[in-house]
Amino acid sequence: MPVSRRAWIAATLLSALAGCGGGDPAADPSSAVPPRTYVMGFSGIPPRLDPALVTRVVDLFASRADAGLVLQEPPWAELLAGVDPETLVRANPLGIATYFRGKGLRVIASIDPGNGLDRAHESAALVAAGRSLAEPAVQELYRRYVGAFVTLVRPEAVTLASETNLIRVLSPAPVYAGLVAAANLAAAEARRRDPSVRLMISIQVDVANGRLVGGVGGGLAQDRADFPFIQALGLSSYPYLAGIDDPDEIPLDYYSRLVAGAPLPLYVIEGGWPSTSALGSSPDEQRRYIERQARLLDTAGALAWFQITFTDLDVATLGAGLAPFADLGLVDKSLQPKAALAAWDAVFTRPRPR
Repeated sequence: MPVSRRAWIAATLLSALAGCGGGDPAADPSSAVPPRTYVMGFSGIPPRLDPALVTRVVDLFASRADAGLVLQEPPWAELLAGVDPETLVRANPLGIATYFRGKGLRVIASIDPGNGLDRAHESAALVAAGRSLAEPAVQELYRRYVGAFVTLVRPEAVTLASETNLIRVLSPAPVYAGLVAAANLAAAEARRRDPSVRLMISIQVDVANGRLVGGVGGGLAQDRADFPFIQALGLSSYPYLAGIDDPDEIPLDYYSRLVAGAPLPLYVIEGGWPSTSALGSSPDEQRRYIERQARLLDTAGALAWFQITFTDLDVATLGAGLAPFADLGLVDKSLQPKAALAAWDAVFTRPRPR
């Protein structure tokens, strides 16, 4: 979601976590269940700032997931204060990655050096410190942090910049140029530390398809040129915010068209559809979105599908800025299932990738 959840996520995960077998049904021609190409999963974001809920949330979704998403904003304040990056990684993201692996989940990561709440501006922590990603010294901090993260967390794939096309459209040119420089430095460091890690950026799908920010589209040509290291593409899509009123109206090639003629593996890093009438939706509409999303991913031959949030979010404690994204969970704030959970489970039971 285009939301700056990273600071409170980091604090909560720190508090909580500091201290496949079977045959291949796809090989059976009589099988009526089509295989899926993608792993499925969530991050460990809890519905409110209660550290005890983090592991409970992961425990609830682990049986219906292949992978966990380690979602991370660089801890800018600590990095600027001179704290060693390895110390910071050990204190937080390593804990959640280790917990995921203990549940048998593969680990994929997304590190966002920008401002997830407001793509027109920089990280709030950098602004508060009077610093900018346009500074070579700050870019160097990002390079070092990513290097420590990749070395210790060992994700199989990682995004190094998020919603790059939206930032390019909305932010001042120096902010975007700083993002490009920082991500490319970090990519080189990540590749040096772990040649096997798959490097990505994410783009905002609704923007790429010309459905947001004044109809600006433009595909991916600029992103490919600015981030030549990418080996796969992360996707962020919130079609209910992009003028699509019904999940069944989402074109089946909404994802696949973005890489037509120049293929890249696709990872859905974030997205969703609300269940609330306040946003013109309903629990049944959210259920149909999950079913439609599976068809989009099948059409694209995607490799991963993350919701980010497994639960709804409590805006009373997390802030009103999250309201447009508060009801995307497959369970509510009390961890009770919604109609969409059964749809997710039905997709998850299909034969999975190895």
